[in-house]
Amino acid sequence: MTLDFDKYAFKGNEFLHYLESALENEDRGHAARILRATFRVLRNHLTVEESLQMIAQLPLAIKAVYVDGWSPAKHKRVTTVDDFLTEVWNEAGNSAWRDFDSKGEILECVRAVIQTMQVYVSPEEMEQALGTLPSKLQQILESSEW
Repeated sequence: MTLDFDKYAFKGNEFLHYLESALENEDRGHAARILRATFRVLRNHLTVEESLQMIAQLPLAIKAVYVDGWSPAKHKRVTTVDDFLTEVWNEAGNSAWRDFDSKGEILECVRAVIQTMQVYVSPEEMEQALGTLPSKLQQILESSEW
């Protein structure tokens, strides 16, 4: 059996294309930075079990983005929506200033990542994974209000 890396790249690029559409921004670098920052914060607040069950349904190249540099021992629990959004800003690093104008924009970007994940991950699994987050954060990620 040979590995078809072109197929993995195609599926990963397909995911990024969906994310670009959800972000309403055709900048591949922007989409990739948003994806990485959001994944790094999500994985820190989801249980390891939920993370693994959720990413099992993602394309291989996107799974790699999720697990890149992951230390499951660093699991923590976010308490407020503001803390979650601040973490996304911090994970974006030096590019945060060009990717986000406000916390509202950070929230919309996180929602775009979740919307894109829903193309690949079953509704039941997304509900289970996000269900481990505090209820206020779940509500704000699912609603269009901020």
